[in-house]
This record gives sequence, structure tokens and C-alpha cells, in this order.
Amino acid sequence: MQQVKIVTGTNSYPVYIGSGAIHLLNDFIQNAADGFTSIMMITDETVAEHHLVSFRETSGLDEFIVKTVPSGEKAKTFEVYYDCLSYALENKLDRKSLIISFGGGAVGDLAGFVAATYMRGIRFIQAPTTILAHDSAVGGKVAVNHPLGKNMIGAFHQPEAVIYDLDFLKTLPAHEVRSGFAEVIKHSLIRDENFYRWLKEEIHSLDAITDYQMLEFLTKGISIKGTFVAEDEKEKGIRAFLNFGHTLGHAIEAEAGYGKVTHGEAVAIGMLFAIGLSMDLLGLEFNIVELKLWLKKLGYKTSIPKGLERERLIQRMKQDKKSVGGTIHYVLLEKVGKPALIEIDEKTLMTYLEIFEKEVGLDD
Repeated sequence: MQQVKIVTGTNSYPVYIGSGAIHLLNDFIQNAADGFTSIMMITDETVAEHHLVSFRETSGLDEFIVKTVPSGEKAKTFEVYYDCLSYALENKLDRKSLIISFGGGAVGDLAGFVAATYMRGIRFIQAPTTILAHDSAVGGKVAVNHPLGKNMIGAFHQPEAVIYDLDFLKTLPAHEVRSGFAEVIKHSLIRDENFYRWLKEEIHSLDAITDYQMLEFLTKGISIKGTFVAEDEKEKGIRAFLNFGHTLGHAIEAEAGYGKVTHGEAVAIGMLFAIGLSMDLLGLEFNIVELKLWLKKLGYKTSIPKGLERERLIQRMKQDKKSVGGTIHYVLLEKVGKPALIEIDEKTLMTYLEIFEKEVGLDD
């Protein structure tokens, strides 16, 4: 079992990581200084089917109500958000109630936003069930999607704790493992070259990750995320570096249709594109061919999905949260572990998108 402490300007909280960590949940709730009058869990259909019975048996919680929502990005809509608020009101949650997010990143974003806005904000706990959620469950960014952009309607609302039981990760399908591991790679590239080298040396197949490897890279990734959040809780400065690979990644997700390409798989393509930009614009020294081969070996596609128009992708990137006045700001790397936020004009982006497509080809 590992523990990482996240410290922000508005809250500090523990992240417990390990097999069987869910056993700590009841003690944490019982020991809360201000207590809780009621508990509402928000989970999705897939997680409920695979893990809800186990959660009830092992968490030690006696009474809580459950709101089940659609799986994946379908959970992050205005309709589902409104439905969760209605369910909370119908069950008479009050300002001392607790919301537990039990699921992946999408459920965590939704549940956190419900908690942030219900009665102007109540407490919540993250209980992640995916690798991807090692990133989204930490840091307090909560949101739902809009048809014009991902995570555009949201808030900053820190959890009381993150209880990360790795036993729940054992049923993840291959595409969800890839989605989550891309964010682990991102953390290494923006903060720690030694961690990046360790990942390449240790992880040769996402089907054969050992418990030791899982605990190591998730703990390291969460620790890296915590350092950025501690310095910049509301993303007014260096926290934007956590969006490395996300500008193009979010555009791919939106243009393909939310859920058609997983978040992490889109971010992997976005990171390759950003590294190419970094090499040309900032003089980054990097073996991009080696990274492409490693990603392909792990099952990732390394090119923009067929049918997505460059013009449309650029328009999506202009709507990115880092953009100001329609000007695109891109997270690049001066070197591994040293990111930079650079303003890039549309013409330059168009040129490099054309080059990127020619270099790697289009995936069918």
C-alpha cells in the first residue's frame, strides 16, 4: 500500500493506492471530523455490473444510495448531470452529505461536478476503477462535456480523499488499459526523464503488467500530478503543462465523436504530434521513431484517424481551454521533463498537420 498526500490552496487530502485499499474507505468516513448525514454513490453501468457487489462486501459501508449512469463519455452530458442532481434532491441529500464516485474518469468528472454544484458544494470521495483515473481523480478538475468541446462546463472541487484499489483494475479491457497508460507516459515526459526510461525498459506489453509495476507507475504518476496541482490549483500557470498531448487529443475525441476514440489513445497521437512540433520549433532532442515503435508494440495507433479533416481539427483546437482570443496555445517540450506553453498560429499548425499525416500515414 502506498500513500501520496495532495496539497492545494483549498484542501489537502490523501491518495491511498494498493490492492485492497477499499477497506480503508469506511474508517476514513467514520473518522471524518464533521461527519456525514448520508452517502450517495455515482457509478456507471459497467462498473456496477462488475464491482458493486464486491464494493458492498469489502468497503464496510452499511447504508448508501446508488445512482447508476451510462458508461464512458455518455455519462458527461447535461441530461445525466441534471438527473443526478434530481436524484440527490429526491433522496434528501443535504450540505453534510457525501458523494462517492465509483468508476473511471468520466464518472469521476460527473460526480465531482455534481458535488461541486449541489447546494453550492458538498464533499466527495474518488474511488477510481481505471488506470486513466489516476490522472483525473487527483487535482479537483470536474466537468461535463458540451457538443462544442470536452470538459467545457465544470469547476475546481477537490475530493476529501482518493481510495485507489488496484483490484478493481483487473477487469479492464485492453482499450481502457491503453487509455490510462498514455497518461502515465505523459506524466513521465513532462516531469521525469528517468521515469520515462523506466517505463520503456519495464513495460513491453500492456497485457502483462505486474502488480509491482502497476503500483510503481501509478504512484509515480499521481505524485507528479500532485506537484503541478500544489503549485497551481486553478490552472493559471504551470498546471497547463498537464495538458501535454491534449490539444490535438481533445480535438480528435470531439471530431470522432466522444467515446469512438478513447481519451488516452487520442492523447497518445497528440503527444507524438507535440513532440514533432517540439523538435522543429524548440530544438527538442528526442528519438521519436523509438517512441512510435514502442507505442505500436503496446497496441496504440500513431496517426490521426481516417476521415478527420485538418480544418475541423484546428477549429476544435481554437476552442481548447488554453486558447485565448482564438489564439492556440500549445504545450511543447524544450527537453524531456521541461515543458513550455507556446503560441502557434493556424498556418503553422496546418503545415505540421500535413507533415504529420504524410510521415505516419492515416489509420484505416
